Amino acid sequence: MNYKKTEEYNAEVTAKIAEHYAAILKLIGEDTAREGLLKTPERIAKAMQFLTHGTSSNPADILKSAMFTDENKQMVIVKDIEVYSLCEHHLLPFLGKAHIAYIPNGHIVGLSKIPRVVDAFARRLQVQERLTHEIRDCIQQTLNPLGVAVVIEAAHLCMQMRGTQKQNSVTTTSAFTGEFLEDRTRKEFISLISTRLH
Repeated sequence: MNYKKTEEYNAEVTAKIAEHYAAILKLIGEDTAREGLLKTPERIAKAMQFLTHGTSSNPADILKSAMFTDENKQMVIVKDIEVYSLCEHHLLPFLGKAHIAYIPNGHIVGLSKIPRVVDAFARRLQVQERLTHEIRDCIQQTLNPLGVAVVIEAAHLCMQMRGTQKQNSVTTTSAFTGEFLEDRTRKEFISLISTRLH
């Protein structure tokens, strides 16, 4: 075997989280001894650790691991980046897409690092507004580009499954720096992320 992907969890932390979820299941009237729920507390414990593992990562280090000197000063866009996160108010998922651009100023970054930065911030208890600004600020502060643009479109299950129960609602947030504060540059970015070129 040339490749194997493994997941590692802290056994003590997993056991403690599972114990709490078992108690929650009992409190909502479930029988934790029935077959379908026997391993559910442990599965939830592992899922929650995976969904929040971004808290232990440093997104700036992700960018720094693949920064390259380059004189290009044209807009670089990575769009339709899948976003999966947990709303910190109800611990329900919100999911959608992020569109990110920057204008280099002496450095470019490996393209795969931009989605990894998105994941590092998204895999935490979040709100979409903060997520948008954290991604923008990380890229701006680490690469020092001429400008950064971030747009996130997401559906929130806390609005769709409960509360207002508006299944077709989508929330859009944006954050810009530098040249993207100029109307012409921002319009070019919006046009490019709205156009299907492939």
